[in-house]
Amino acid sequence: MVAFIISLFAARLIQLQGIDENDYAALAEAKGAQTIVLEAPRAPIYDRSGVILAQSVDAAKLVADPVLSAKDAPQIAAVLHHRIGADYLQTVAMLRQPDTRYVELARHLPPRTASETVARLERLRLPGVYTAHDTLRVYPSGDVAASLLGYVGTDGDGLQGVEAAYQDTLAGVDGEATYQVEGGQILPLADSTIQEPQEGTGVRLTIDQDLQFLAQRRLAEAVQGADADSGSAIVMDTRTSQVLALADYPSYDPNDFTPTDRDLGLSASLGAAYEPGSVEKVLTFSALLDAGYVTPRTKIVVPPVLQVGGDWVHDYFGHDTLHLTAAGVIAKSSNIGTVRAAAKMPDRELYRYLTRFGIGSQPHIGIGGASAGLLADPSTWPAIQRANIDFGQGVSVTALQMATAISAVANGGEYVAPSLVQGTVDSSGRLTPAPAPERHRVISAQAAHEVTRMMETVVGPEGTAPAAAISGYQVAGKTGTAQRANPDCGCYDGTFTVSFAGFAPADDPRFAVYVVIQNPRAAGAGGGATAGPVFHDLMVAALAKYGVPPTGHREPFLPATW
Repeated sequence: MVAFIISLFAARLIQLQGIDENDYAALAEAKGAQTIVLEAPRAPIYDRSGVILAQSVDAAKLVADPVLSAKDAPQIAAVLHHRIGADYLQTVAMLRQPDTRYVELARHLPPRTASETVARLERLRLPGVYTAHDTLRVYPSGDVAASLLGYVGTDGDGLQGVEAAYQDTLAGVDGEATYQVEGGQILPLADSTIQEPQEGTGVRLTIDQDLQFLAQRRLAEAVQGADADSGSAIVMDTRTSQVLALADYPSYDPNDFTPTDRDLGLSASLGAAYEPGSVEKVLTFSALLDAGYVTPRTKIVVPPVLQVGGDWVHDYFGHDTLHLTAAGVIAKSSNIGTVRAAAKMPDRELYRYLTRFGIGSQPHIGIGGASAGLLADPSTWPAIQRANIDFGQGVSVTALQMATAISAVANGGEYVAPSLVQGTVDSSGRLTPAPAPERHRVISAQAAHEVTRMMETVVGPEGTAPAAAISGYQVAGKTGTAQRANPDCGCYDGTFTVSFAGFAPADDPRFAVYVVIQNPRAAGAGGGATAGPVFHDLMVAALAKYGVPPTGHREPFLPATW
């Protein structure tokens, strides 16, 4: 008899757990079970060496059973507003939501924060709120590459930078499960009611975490020391145009960041356009040399001022009539000398060269918000605008555009589109490379070599940036000082952008560094004195880390005068 009774129970158990599990699950669902989203694990973002820059870790969320929480909704909402910043009115509405026993009040909370919040509610005898498992997006290196990485919102979706651009890749595919919820306890039904989430795919950047850290710290020192508004610094591999560091100041820590009206989320190096100033002269002389209008030793008479139409062009320094070579015009950064050297080149021809350097075109880097800058059609250029464009005014660029153009000169005259992403990484660690960047020739290898030799004079004894020289290496560089346009008055308001761009070793280029400082107020804050030392330190670090040996031998500088 005992055996018979036990066999009846066994048969019933098999029926419940096996044969009719789906039928019972459907019946439970019809009686009020809840379907809950199972969030897919968000995949990490890595630097070029596999160091994790962003990852998701275990966290908690606060859920509520409105049947239990409705009568105390105002008091519970007040506690949540005070402790985790929850919206009071929205929380009250969720706590009173009818026809459900499960609502999510807050997600992606540190476990300790969630548990302490629930403990506080329990001490106040406010029932109906519980903790459940969730994930939290964290950035182990703090502010390192923050303006490039971006951040995620309260729903876990990317809102800026790489997090937003690769949202679908990183996020994976959410699953779902049907549960019976009783008093905050989640009771799973049959296995068939669970659809497992699919993990996201990781993204590997071209960024080098060590160089990125140094670039941000060194840039911050320079901006603060010059009493400036902001700055950008880029380190680039000249052979591939892969960005090894992309720093912006001011920046933020995405672990503790709330978007505001002054949103720092978008990288200024990608999205903020400005007039570059004299660094542009490298592109102008590249075009002139390639087209055969000048050579590095071309003799140029530089008067104290130069009339162009009804306007006047000045140099940043006062002088009598100078007798400079083309190399000397670069070394002294003479606006007047540049305009006179470029006088024979037609507007349309210069425009064609600048566009092939990437000026006026939005770089296709896979991240939203990159600016194209502004290069007007030459048919609209008055005489003074053409003169301004020759030496870097009247045209706007981003730091990434200018760094890539300088890298094209270093790369023997071949432009390679910039890249910030190496590829995607699956859960097994296998890398799928990103598509190869577009490349094309801008100037001949001979013209690139001649421009490089001219740029070497900038760090020489007659140049504007001796502080950028590096012992044992040949360095090619160019300072920049540009007037800043004020959109409120449509005029130049007396503020400036100072910069330095260069590459090394000049005789076998490997890295390019571009540093920009916006609106420095300190006395003597120029491109050579303010941006040049930052270039020096970042270039030294890059050469050392990647084992680029000193070239030792330095050819004589080209003559600056005649």
